[in-house]
Amino acid sequence: MDTDVIILGGGLVGATLALALDAHGVGSIVVDPADPAVMLAPGFDGRASAIASASGRMLDAIGVGARLAGQGCAIRHIRVSDGLAPGKLDFRPGERDDPLGTMYENKLLRRALFEAASAATHVDLRMQTRATQVVRGPAGVTATLDSGATVTAALLVAAEGRHSPTREAAGIPVARWQYDHAAIVGAFHHEHSHEDIAFEIFYHSGPFALLPLPDDEIGHRSAIVWSVRGADGPAMMKLGDRAFLAEASKRMGGFLGELSAPSPRASYPLGFHHAARITAERLALVGDAAHGIHPIAGQGLNLGLRDVATLAEVLVEGKRLGLDLGDPALLERYQRWRGLDTLMVAAATDTLTRLFGIPGKTASAVRRFGISAVDKLPPLKNRFMAEARGESGALPKLLQGLLV
Repeated sequence: MDTDVIILGGGLVGATLALALDAHGVGSIVVDPADPAVMLAPGFDGRASAIASASGRMLDAIGVGARLAGQGCAIRHIRVSDGLAPGKLDFRPGERDDPLGTMYENKLLRRALFEAASAATHVDLRMQTRATQVVRGPAGVTATLDSGATVTAALLVAAEGRHSPTREAAGIPVARWQYDHAAIVGAFHHEHSHEDIAFEIFYHSGPFALLPLPDDEIGHRSAIVWSVRGADGPAMMKLGDRAFLAEASKRMGGFLGELSAPSPRASYPLGFHHAARITAERLALVGDAAHGIHPIAGQGLNLGLRDVATLAEVLVEGKRLGLDLGDPALLERYQRWRGLDTLMVAAATDTLTRLFGIPGKTASAVRRFGISAVDKLPPLKNRFMAEARGESGALPKLLQGLLV
């Protein structure tokens, strides 16, 4: 075998898996078609991610956290409301507790992971490369690359995203549907400090999330994930900066003062998908190849990072026991460990999306009542905060900040 694991896809999830395995002496070949010069180009590309506290502990444990030091903004408070009506739900950890997460620009995450993977002893990073043929069989996995090389391993991991050709080729069924929503993502500056607060404002046309970013040379700034009706997406993208900021200010009620200096905007349709299984013969799915959810709770990337922590633990322990890393028993352990968690999170976000999308004054009144009631129940709020930090369920060691 040329290596232990072939990882198809070197994005945020695939690269993290390679580094998690590297930290334990498990080798991987990472195959990705992206051009690093484009992927690492300067300038905000409109996307940012909330890294849950548990996911952050894993990044620290595998040596990536140090590369991100000082570049993120801690989320110390989440405020949820139904539109701009009275009534809100505040999630605020104690002063000695970890923050709920940290916001990073995706380009900073990509750069830190790429640089770490490029320097890693047990990671063979092959960018601008595709696998043209993959054969999985009883003896192992063989991949033919468009570079002309042929590589072999005990296990194949698909980290190619929601349209994973490897998952499709394996014949794994996927439940999927589209929401009538498009997400507008970007960032802008604002007059008043966000005070490390993430705001989730629900409208029946879709949630408006305002996520804290570090100040820059211009001043205070936040990222947005603005869900609009699918039919309204193209028109929102065509708005000039001044008109776009005016619309955003209306959604916010002006509580951060005057808005300015918006970043370039991007838009993508929102949907749900969930693979019936996340394993097959000598194959494991991670990240969006396995599941994709509405960004309503900011858990999409964190679900993928939980896949990484779990799969890494299963494989590292398997290698220590001298097992074949493609052993069906190891893959079944990964399937069982991740199956329930991903399904529960997916179902919860889908339910929230539908609940807050019901129009009408009666539905809004019921939601406001529910928000105010939960705000008065500390045990329930603590449960939600544990979920936001990624600390619920049977945590893999990496999510506890420990090597396996």
